[in-house]
Amino acid sequence: MSIEKESFNIEKEKLDETIEWIEEKITSLKEREEHISNKINEINKEVKGAYNYEVEALQNSLQINRKNLNSYKSSVSVPYFARIDFKEKLKDSESFYIGKVGLLDEEDKEEMVVDWRSPIADLYYSGVQGKASYEAPIGNIEGELLLKRKFIIKNKKLIDAFDEGINEIILNFNGEDEQNREKALIDEFLKINLEENRGNKLKDIVSTIQKEQNDIIRADMYKPLIIQGSAGSGKTTIALHRIAYLLYKYKNKITGEDIIILAPNKLFLDYISEVLPNLGVDKVKQSTFNKLSKEILNFNYEIIDKDKKLSKIIENKNRKENKFITNSNKLKGSLVYKKMLDRYIKYLELNDMFIDDIKIDGYVIFTSREIIRLYKNDLKHLPLNKRKIEIGRYLKNKIETKIQDVWNDIDKDYILKIREVRAKYEGEEERTNIIKLYEERDNKKEKIKLEAEEVLNKTIREWLIDDVVDVYRDMYIDEENLIYATSGIIPEVLVNYIKNKIEKEIENEKIDEEDLAALLYLKIKIDGVDNYKFAHMVIDEAQDYSPLELYVLKLLSKARGYTIVGDLGQSIYYYKGIENWEKLIKEVYEEGEYIPLKQSYRSTVEIVDFANKVLRKQKNNLEPAKAVLRHGKHPKKIQYKDEKDFYEKLNSVIETIEEKKDKTIAIICKDYEQCESLKESLHLKEEKQWEIVTKDTEMLPKRIIIPSYITKGLEFDCSIIYDCSDENYRETELDKKILYVVLTRALHEEYIFYKDNITKLLI
Repeated sequence: MSIEKESFNIEKEKLDETIEWIEEKITSLKEREEHISNKINEINKEVKGAYNYEVEALQNSLQINRKNLNSYKSSVSVPYFARIDFKEKLKDSESFYIGKVGLLDEEDKEEMVVDWRSPIADLYYSGVQGKASYEAPIGNIEGELLLKRKFIIKNKKLIDAFDEGINEIILNFNGEDEQNREKALIDEFLKINLEENRGNKLKDIVSTIQKEQNDIIRADMYKPLIIQGSAGSGKTTIALHRIAYLLYKYKNKITGEDIIILAPNKLFLDYISEVLPNLGVDKVKQSTFNKLSKEILNFNYEIIDKDKKLSKIIENKNRKENKFITNSNKLKGSLVYKKMLDRYIKYLELNDMFIDDIKIDGYVIFTSREIIRLYKNDLKHLPLNKRKIEIGRYLKNKIETKIQDVWNDIDKDYILKIREVRAKYEGEEERTNIIKLYEERDNKKEKIKLEAEEVLNKTIREWLIDDVVDVYRDMYIDEENLIYATSGIIPEVLVNYIKNKIEKEIENEKIDEEDLAALLYLKIKIDGVDNYKFAHMVIDEAQDYSPLELYVLKLLSKARGYTIVGDLGQSIYYYKGIENWEKLIKEVYEEGEYIPLKQSYRSTVEIVDFANKVLRKQKNNLEPAKAVLRHGKHPKKIQYKDEKDFYEKLNSVIETIEEKKDKTIAIICKDYEQCESLKESLHLKEEKQWEIVTKDTEMLPKRIIIPSYITKGLEFDCSIIYDCSDENYRETELDKKILYVVLTRALHEEYIFYKDNITKLLI
């Protein structure tokens, strides 16, 4: 149709104009950078390295200039991805082009490109044609949304454009492609983006954010959000975009340093590492629970992580030992354990009150009654050690007065002694003894003056609790402590198991990951952690955190800013993780809002439907994921007779996959032992290299062998599931969750290899 062809050409011209303007800005900013740099060098030569105010001002200008230059450089290939036409009430219609970065023409103050996080851009994500409104800083702006257009731009070229209102594609065509219009779907733009192959990094989704995702991204910073997102729902990506949005909206209140992302492992952190920088966000702290804990606790113990433990549970046939492992970890992650720790802290607090008067040579400088009053009443809101430090400061401020009081007491004592001398002696003997007493008195006063502060400091120093790990161990080792903390809460047989395990591990300079939450809780209650307080926390794969871990992390927040994302369908650490979100909200995040995400954007309809077979067999009654209408091959089940047959069929599959270039391929084994065995065999039979991925792997290669429990959150163009037999994947709740995880990693193709009989979970 002529109008559509005309529209396309107009948009093409607009894009060319915008790119030309950006290139001019880049040239101008480069010239300005060179000018400022030269000026700085000139002044530095004159002042010969001495501090100069003008240099500091110029360096600030240079930094701002470079930031602007980077924004324009990052925008030049794809300046924007959408256009909206909005007619505000009583005003003319305006067109707004929306991009990843807002670009302002400083001469006429016109927004050439609107930042995707700006208030008006909300209309693109959540608005529909017709009456519409958006929330601006000055209030609600009402009007009419006339057009919502999406662009596919690559390397400065307009490839396609879509008008959402008419659900059609505006094609760059010569007239013979009219039949292609019939293929246009309600969100063809989204479909095209999803069909692209993935690299080894997670990418931003600013151009394809859906309404349900946008609502989460733009939610109030101070409202805890608990997001149950099915596999492939984009929950991690949404959380990252939410950070970028919050830093834009609250830029006068927070910086990147006020936010932390907690991910499951180093590999996952690398996988998401490019999203925030691509959104113009920096300095956000990215860590794991283990790494953050070690930082706060400031120790070098080796951490026994949960993956090793899960692998042991999977491989271990000793049911009794597995039961002890799971029960002890379930306890350590529960809020019942917090109750036990609270008892122990109360016990420590009571013991702290057995403090003597602070004396020098029998003279009381400070009474124990005064110290206990401060500790028990005036400063009871502070952590134990902080109380003691504050008491020390308070007493230091009073020390001069106290010394004077003691001097007065000394004077009184020596007045009596001098009277006794005068009554007993006469003449020269009297005089000699009195002089001796005066010297003794003055020496005593001088000693008290010199030693009072030192004695006070020593008393406070010895009163402080020194090492949290020792304190934690003492809770189990000291019989009195143990009885006080655990009586009536924990079965004795389990207490003894934990006691022996903790004692042995600490002796070998190891700490079980499941003990970190308890250690952090003790640290917070004993020392406080003011240097680790965040305005907003994003916790990914939250289903794998224990209630106590999440409770402790809540104590690291300055406000109530949390974005908690997870999927109970993937809670493979069943012995410690969250059982249901409602209970978590009730016990930890009292004002939290629960948001389910059921749409899956990762895999094809066929792959999602196949994985849902396993999800339906889990006990959590989760609603199965719904795939975006993107079809592909059905997952292929491949039976093999023996090792030789397996490698022949595997090679055939890999050859087929590798005909399509730039495909990421993952062979997913159930545990690490299987990965090692498979890699060794592949190495002998193939020239091409396969790499085993661990939680410490920093970058994903194209061809990997990976254990099931590390794949969570990752995605691959093609997944090959190794040994999906009924021997390897049984009908246990753990195996249901592990299998669901591995079946939801593939974007386009999935192959299920099994020996003898396929697992009943897929029947």
